[in-house]
Amino acid sequence: MDNSKEFGRDTSRAPISQRKQEFTEVEKGSIGGTITVTIDDMEVNVPMGTTILEAAKKVNVKIPTLCQHDDLCLAGVCRVCVVEVDKERTLQASCSYPIFNPIKVKTYSPQVRRARRNIIQLLLKNHYGDCYSCARNNNCELQALAKEYGVTSYKFGHIDKPRYEKDESSYAVVRDMNKCVLCRRCVRTCIDLQEVGVLEALDRGSKTKIGTYLDMPLNDVICINCGQCINRCPTGALKAKDPAEEVWKAIEDPNKHVIIQTAPSPRAAMGEEFGLKPGTSVTKKLNTAIKRVGFDKVFDTNFTADLTIMEEGTELLMRLKSVLVDKDESVKLPLFTSCSPGWVKFIEHFYPDRLNHLSTAKSPQQMFGAIVKTWYAKKNNVDPKKIVSVSLMPCSAKKFECERPEMNASGFKDVDYALTTRELAGMIKECGIDLPNLPESNFDDPLGIGSGAGLVFAATGGVMEAAIRTVYEIVTGKEVPFDGLRVTPVRGMDGIRKADLPINSALSQWKFLEGVVLKVMVGHGTANAKKIMDMLCEGKLNDYHFIEIMACPGGCLGGGGQPIPTTPKIREARAMAVYAEDEGLPYRKSHENPIVKQIYKEFLTEGPCGHLSHKLLHTAYLKRGKWIGKPRNKKYPKG
Repeated sequence: MDNSKEFGRDTSRAPISQRKQEFTEVEKGSIGGTITVTIDDMEVNVPMGTTILEAAKKVNVKIPTLCQHDDLCLAGVCRVCVVEVDKERTLQASCSYPIFNPIKVKTYSPQVRRARRNIIQLLLKNHYGDCYSCARNNNCELQALAKEYGVTSYKFGHIDKPRYEKDESSYAVVRDMNKCVLCRRCVRTCIDLQEVGVLEALDRGSKTKIGTYLDMPLNDVICINCGQCINRCPTGALKAKDPAEEVWKAIEDPNKHVIIQTAPSPRAAMGEEFGLKPGTSVTKKLNTAIKRVGFDKVFDTNFTADLTIMEEGTELLMRLKSVLVDKDESVKLPLFTSCSPGWVKFIEHFYPDRLNHLSTAKSPQQMFGAIVKTWYAKKNNVDPKKIVSVSLMPCSAKKFECERPEMNASGFKDVDYALTTRELAGMIKECGIDLPNLPESNFDDPLGIGSGAGLVFAATGGVMEAAIRTVYEIVTGKEVPFDGLRVTPVRGMDGIRKADLPINSALSQWKFLEGVVLKVMVGHGTANAKKIMDMLCEGKLNDYHFIEIMACPGGCLGGGGQPIPTTPKIREARAMAVYAEDEGLPYRKSHENPIVKQIYKEFLTEGPCGHLSHKLLHTAYLKRGKWIGKPRNKKYPKG
C-alpha cells in the first residue's frame, strides 16, 4: 500500500522522465522525417511532432505563453498561446499542437488578438493583489502580458478582497494563492521535475485552487524547501520568505557586528538582476556593493567549501579504510554529500533508513557560521553575541537549514539569516547602487580566500570535482590526471553522471587503496536523486564509493533563490562563468587554501574529522573510533 499521499506526496502521475521522453522522441522526429509548415506566410521544415510553438521559434516568431516552461512537461491549460490553424474550427493552443501534416498557421489576427486579450482579462479577474507591493513587480509574466496586449481595464470585473489566507508557515516559502493563475507550473515542478509532489490542483471548475494534500500548510507536509516552484511561478503567488528587514535592523544597530558570506553561485547570476546577460560574473563588484550597503565584513563561502572538502574527503577516506581494511559492516558506502539542504530533507523524508550513507559534514554555509562565532570571534576580539551572521545563498532551503536545532554547536546559532540572490539584489537596489558600474574590491580578511575547487561547488558535479582534486592528490601525491584540473566526466547537465578513477600508485599510508577504482556518481534535481536512491535500495550501487546529489536542477546555479527566469540555457551560461573564474584563481585545490591550513594549525589542531572539527563542523561526533549521535537530527523543525 502506498502511504505517500498521507504525507502530502502525490505519486499517482507518471514521472516526467517517462512522459517527457515520449514527447522528446516525437519532437526529434523519431517517428519519421520532417514536414513543412507555413507560419505567417513563412515556410519552415521541422521534425514531425514538433509543436507549433517550437516551429514558430525557428522563424523568430514570438507567441506569448504563460503555462509553458522549458523545464516542464506540456500542459496547455492557460490558452494564452492560441493561434489560427487552417481548416481547424477553433483556435488552437500552439504549445501542445504537434505537427504531423503540412499546415498553415496564423500566429496573429484580429480573432487571435481578441482571444488573447480576453484570456488575460479573465486571468486578471481572479488575480488579487497590488502590483506595486508584489515581490514580482516588473518581473511578472502576467503583468507583462497585460501591458503587451493593451489591457487597461478589467473587462470581466476584478475581485476586491482576498479569497485565501496567505500561508507563511514555512521557513523558506510563502504561498499567496490570491495571486495564482492556475497555470500549474508549480504542480508540474513539484510532481514532475522534483518528484516530491506536495502541490496539486484541488477541487474542480470555478472552485479549483492549487494547494497541498488536504490543503494543509506547507510546514505540515513534506516540502523540501527547494524553491523550484518559486522559480517557475509566473506571478507572485510563490516567493521566498525575505529576512531583509531584520538584516537592515542589524546593519543599522551600532552594537552589532554584521558579517556576510557570499556563496559562489550568486556571483554568476547577480548580474541578471541588473540587466547583465546570464553568465556574467560580478564577484568583486558585488563585494563593493555589499560594503556600500553597510555590512561590516564581506567573506567568501568558498573558504568553507574548501573546509567541507577537507572534512568530507577525510570522512570518505576513513569510511574506505573501515570497509576495505577493518571489514566493519556498520560503516556504509557509498558516502553521499550533505551540503544541499533540500537533498538532506528529501532523504530524511523519503529514505530515512539510508541516513547512515549521508556525510555528517555540515554545509559550507553552516561551517562558516560556526567558524565565525568561534575562531573569528576570538581572533578579532569580538563578542559572538554581537555577531550577526548573514549568508548570501542561491537557495531558499538554506533558510530552513539555518533553523535546524543541530546548527548551534558553538553555543550560538551558526547563521542568523540567509538572503537569496534576489533578496540581496533588492537591498542593493534600495541603496541606489548601480552594480555593473562599480569598482572592484576584494573579500575581507581573514576569511576571504577560497580556491577554485570551492568555487565550482556552484555547479552540479562541483563538489565531486573539488573532492577528486584533493582526495586523489592526498592518496597518490599526484594531481588528478585531467587537463587543467578539469574533471570533465562529472561536469555537464546530464541528470546522472558516472566516473571511474583508478588509483594506480598510492602513498604508503594509503596502500590499501592501491589498485582500487574509485567509482563516483553525480545527480542533480530530486527526481534524479530518487532514481539514485532506488538503485541503492535495489543493491545496484554496492561498488560505488562517493555520490554527490544536489536538490536543484543544475545544482546551486539553479537554486530556488536565483534570478527569474531560469532555463537550461541560463543555467549552462552560469556554469560556464563559474568554470572560467575557477581557472583564473591562484589556488584551485581545497588543500592548498592558506586559510584552511592556518585554521587547522591554530584552531582545529587535531586535523580534519578531529574532535573539535566534529563538534563544530559535523552533525555527529567521533569518540574512540566510534560514531555517537545520529548522522542527522530527525527532530528537525517544521517548515
